[in-house]
Amino acid sequence: MTVQPSTPVTATQEADFRKLQLPSDHPSVKAGKVGVLLVNLGTPDATDYWPMRRYLREFLSDKRVIEWPRAIWYPILYGIVLMTRPGKSGKAYDEIWNHEKNESPLRTITRSQSDKLAEMMGDSDGKLMVDWAMRYGQPSIPDKLKTLKEAGCDRILVFPLYPQYAASTTATVNDVVCRTLLKMRWQPAIRTVPPYHDDPVYVTALAKSVEQHLATLDFEPDVVLTSYHGIPQSYFRRGDPYHCHCMKTTRLMRDVLGWSKEKLRVTFQSRFGPEEWLQPYTDKTVEQLARDGVKNVAVMNPGFVADCLETLEEIAGEAAEIFEEHGGENFSHIPCLNDSDLGMEVIAHVVRRELGGWV
Repeated sequence: MTVQPSTPVTATQEADFRKLQLPSDHPSVKAGKVGVLLVNLGTPDATDYWPMRRYLREFLSDKRVIEWPRAIWYPILYGIVLMTRPGKSGKAYDEIWNHEKNESPLRTITRSQSDKLAEMMGDSDGKLMVDWAMRYGQPSIPDKLKTLKEAGCDRILVFPLYPQYAASTTATVNDVVCRTLLKMRWQPAIRTVPPYHDDPVYVTALAKSVEQHLATLDFEPDVVLTSYHGIPQSYFRRGDPYHCHCMKTTRLMRDVLGWSKEKLRVTFQSRFGPEEWLQPYTDKTVEQLARDGVKNVAVMNPGFVADCLETLEEIAGEAAEIFEEHGGENFSHIPCLNDSDLGMEVIAHVVRRELGGWV
């Protein structure tokens, strides 16, 4: 006997069927959709003192970011850091601010990534919803999870946009997701994207972005640095895999590009506070290269999926100045993958893989 395949049921038909089964006094129910939530680090709402203070307070109060005992850290945070750093950080943000949209580049790019992903997923029956959030600042993870759930998403894929896992990035996103679920009566099923630091699609996209950028330059870099956001050495010693993930990403990039360890090097940036952080430091390396007579350098940021303060101001701005002040001649910052075709290919690839069985 031949069994004829059944006709796929659309989301609208599913909703109509549920309505027929519910008694007249039943509360309104929306279900049957799948959500994808892209999550990046965060952004202040503006560059002046109070928005910057509000953002920094949320960020630097996170126990995943600063693991010191609260009795030691809070007097420093509220007595010194939040009195002085908002002004300094606000000036830095103002240099890279998207004044046309009155928002940070990170917000602009993450929104575009979400919009482009929705188009790429090609959802014709309205079953898949794509949205974005920030771990610190707005739009918040709890608000977006609530929005997706109320729209009928009973399955949600949360995508922390960090290729290399760190407790201070990926884990803190998952923390907020879990705390949000604690307050929900009807919880959606949740999946979270694992680190993809060694995914061939990601590594190949990075390598191609390097080749494409170098082709636009009128000089050949003697050294290319892969600069990752640092973490304290103590976090690494406690078992954080971040350092290993960063090293592997760059090693795999060397394999694709056919470059040596001397040509493509690993450094770490953005250290904060008195602790020793992962080394070598990007700023010190750039300075030493210039002092050693290296004339041409390029720097990229494989751990950032979108350009932001740490890439545009700290690398394209400060690192370039350091290099030139100490004798270097040509410096170039290689943009992050952002919402480019290469960048979106990576994001869509990971999402499709992690949605297996749901869509």
